[in-house]
Amino acid sequence: MSKARTKTTRPAVSREAAPKGFASLALADLRAELPMLAGWVLALIFLTAGKSWSTDFSRPAVTIAAFAVLFAAMVWCAFSVVRHAEVLAEYLGEPYGTLILTLAAITIEVTVMATVMLGGKPNPTLPRDTVYAVLMIVLNGMVGAAIVIGALRHRQQQYNLQGALAFLAVISSLAVLSLVLPTFAHSTADGSLTRLQAIVFGMLTALLYVAFLGAQTMRHRSFFVEQQGSAEGAAHAVRGPKHRPAVHAVLLVGTLLPVVLLSKPLARIIDYGIEEAGLPTALGGIVIALLVLAPEGLSALQAASRNQLQRAVNLSLGSALSTIGLTIPTMLALSLAFGIPLEIGLAPGEVVMLVLTLFIAKMTFSGAPTNFVLGSVHLLVFAAFIVLVMSP
Repeated sequence: MSKARTKTTRPAVSREAAPKGFASLALADLRAELPMLAGWVLALIFLTAGKSWSTDFSRPAVTIAAFAVLFAAMVWCAFSVVRHAEVLAEYLGEPYGTLILTLAAITIEVTVMATVMLGGKPNPTLPRDTVYAVLMIVLNGMVGAAIVIGALRHRQQQYNLQGALAFLAVISSLAVLSLVLPTFAHSTADGSLTRLQAIVFGMLTALLYVAFLGAQTMRHRSFFVEQQGSAEGAAHAVRGPKHRPAVHAVLLVGTLLPVVLLSKPLARIIDYGIEEAGLPTALGGIVIALLVLAPEGLSALQAASRNQLQRAVNLSLGSALSTIGLTIPTMLALSLAFGIPLEIGLAPGEVVMLVLTLFIAKMTFSGAPTNFVLGSVHLLVFAAFIVLVMSP
């Protein structure tokens, strides 16, 4: 009986369904890695023969074409990074899957901003504008759209209250300390930090983020796992060829590196375009935020549509937290190490919008099921944010 039971509980795995190693990468599988190949080819071109396309702006048509190609290629690579991260999520389970995706995306953001800070004309407000844009896009646009989509398809959706509250507690604390307090501190007059403040705030931010990751992945992992599994969500499978976890980890890094290399020419074009067109400087942060959040936003909306609101919460709130927890300490460290000016305090109007956003997020994730009205409120605030950026 024991032998028969063993055979029935361990179904045979076909050769086609079995994970593949490096040696089994076939030509057909390489088609799924076209984003990575295209990214490396473009990186080689823009760093050698095509370097002038992102430095010589005497031909507007060439500059516009270069921006379009760079942005499209980086978004394509970012979506490929998502695919590899989701496969790793299937192997590792939650919340590790969303954490891998979040950290991969935020790495792109930090790299782009570090590239801008270390090369060319310094932009002391870019990190602040980008972090603020990410918070507004995530906590209003992404959360609002996910809740509305989920409500239209499933009416009401449940989530793990303990995980959402833990996210919001850390996000609120770090957002106020990093973006609001410097505006009202008397040490400087331009929203920057003194050397002592930068060191202490940077260390506290990094330590709190690391502590949260420990709680999310080990001690309180159950706070961030779906309480009631969805049959529809459980049936979801990642499209494309699957290999062993080590292969996907290498391919994820290999797809992410071209984005890092292409970030510098893209940043130069963005800076030139905003200055030439006389647009608000905050648009640079929004462009970077959209580039970073595109794959995570799509994944969150798909999860909400499949009635996996907890995964959508982990992706959206995790993006906001990782942006502050990784970006602020990194930018402060670069500022201190290289003497680069950095202004991170928000303007009074932006402070009001941020506080309002945090308050609404707390009300949304207060324990009751989400509904269409709550999502609509977030989208309303997001629309107000866009209007204020274009017309301060």
